Amino acid sequence: MLLASGTTGLAQKKPPTAATIEQRVSSLLAQMTLEEKVGQLNQYSGRELTGPVSNRKTDLLNSIRSGQVGSMLNVKGVADTRAIQAEAMKSRLKIPLLFSLDVIHGYQTVFPIPLGEAASWDLAAIRESAHVAAREAAASGIHWTFAPMVDVGRDPRWGRVMEGAGEDTYLGSQIAKARVLGFQGEKLGSTDAIMACAKHFAAYGAALAGRDYNVVDMSEQQLWEVYLPPFKAAADAGVATFMNSFNTLNGIPATGNSYLQRDILKGQWQYPGFVVSDWGSIKEMVAWGYSLDKADAAQKAITAGSDMDMESDAYSASLAQLVKDGKADIRLVDDAVRRILRKKFELGLFDDPYKFSDAKREKKVLSDPQHRVAARQIAQKSIVLLKNEKNTLPLTSQRKIALIGPLAKAKRDLAGSWIVLADTTQITSVYDGLTKRGGENAPRCFTPKAARCRATPAPASRKP
Repeated sequence: MLLASGTTGLAQKKPPTAATIEQRVSSLLAQMTLEEKVGQLNQYSGRELTGPVSNRKTDLLNSIRSGQVGSMLNVKGVADTRAIQAEAMKSRLKIPLLFSLDVIHGYQTVFPIPLGEAASWDLAAIRESAHVAAREAAASGIHWTFAPMVDVGRDPRWGRVMEGAGEDTYLGSQIAKARVLGFQGEKLGSTDAIMACAKHFAAYGAALAGRDYNVVDMSEQQLWEVYLPPFKAAADAGVATFMNSFNTLNGIPATGNSYLQRDILKGQWQYPGFVVSDWGSIKEMVAWGYSLDKADAAQKAITAGSDMDMESDAYSASLAQLVKDGKADIRLVDDAVRRILRKKFELGLFDDPYKFSDAKREKKVLSDPQHRVAARQIAQKSIVLLKNEKNTLPLTSQRKIALIGPLAKAKRDLAGSWIVLADTTQITSVYDGLTKRGGENAPRCFTPKAARCRATPAPASRKP
């Protein structure tokens, strides 16, 4: 079941046409100073903005008010997003911020990890999962998620396999499309949808020895046949953004890789969205030995097609001067800014910067009981029974149950990795669940820390 789109009960404005948006983008771009253009290319984490006064908080607020920030991540909730957006409205051109967050497998309602969902092979269920996550995130003031991860992962040593669809290129491509459509709907602008981001471009899942941030060394054939198809599927589905990756590809960091970003993505695929760097990946080109310093990294990143700098301070510190010195092409800067502004117009943020920050909608959506129903259904479809020796399942009244291991009574662990909210009061541990449902055969054996089984004393009326 696909949950219905939320409405406010007010007459909806007719969405602007693509031509109208391009006219508005061009008009705004013509009014911008070089510094304001560079400002749109900067993204910072906003955790400090909701905390006590600090130098970092003061600097961020001043940057926002002066139009030096295009996007914030790690700010969530209607109250905080509305307050910080109000600071952006103090800037000269009043260009709204994009609020982004890692919504990987649910916002408030937690769904199975993406790898678990992939095991269901149920594309409609996977799309539903992304839609519910988007609905909740959008109701909390979020415009953009850094998902889906569409990397093909064939090395179990790589810790990020949980974020993807596994090792099959075809299935990964189908799931990439389903998740993009789930997050975004058929068209950007609805308040029950958010921008998606296909990551990590490209071949991050093939990091040498499964080591995160490592090198990737592969043939053109393997790149095109195995690792690029899910990204192409996401692009064809209309994914709003791409994220480049930390790894090198055949000696060149993906963030500074013109072949990936200019030749393939924006060239052959004619991709109209924008590319955001992974966290600090522009300045990390210095660590790779590919750039002399952060300024050189900024020049190589913008030239290669990386539009938005996430948490490197490379563009903010150096890009304007690089343009003035003739070391960076202003046409590339303008193209990057145009791509970002276009998405802000498509979301409707210029018409209403607080469009996604509605307290009543937040309360209503986050309390929707149908979301938990959807999560339970998708979890059931994601369960894979590899072997049912001696018909162990389904459990009957004749069977006794032993729980062994440190996670038997765990709650937070059951939510999986990389979640937004961890409300353990809403989580039932395996032990508690089986105790409630097991009756006479409730768990009699539990080891919270020890490796061996310790018997739990049974009531006098029961046998252990």
